[in-house]
Amino acid sequence: MVMEKINIVKARQIAENKGLKPGRVKGTDGVQFTKVSNDRLEIISWEDFQGALMRRGLAIYESGGWMKIMKG
Repeated sequence: MVMEKINIVKARQIAENKGLKPGRVKGTDGVQFTKVSNDRLEIISWEDFQGALMRRGLAIYESGGWMKIMKG
């Protein structure tokens, strides 16, 4: 499976189509896509999500509608 680096706009479109939201692991700067807040994750704004990606040198990659956050 070939993963293609995508921008935040495309990632947001894919996420919204799948019912996903940007989330942060509580108490950390770790981010991931999520459907709901829970004891471990909190929903954050897309701006905060993008900022965390930039601070950590991460990028979003996609293949066949599947997204993965990795070192960019």
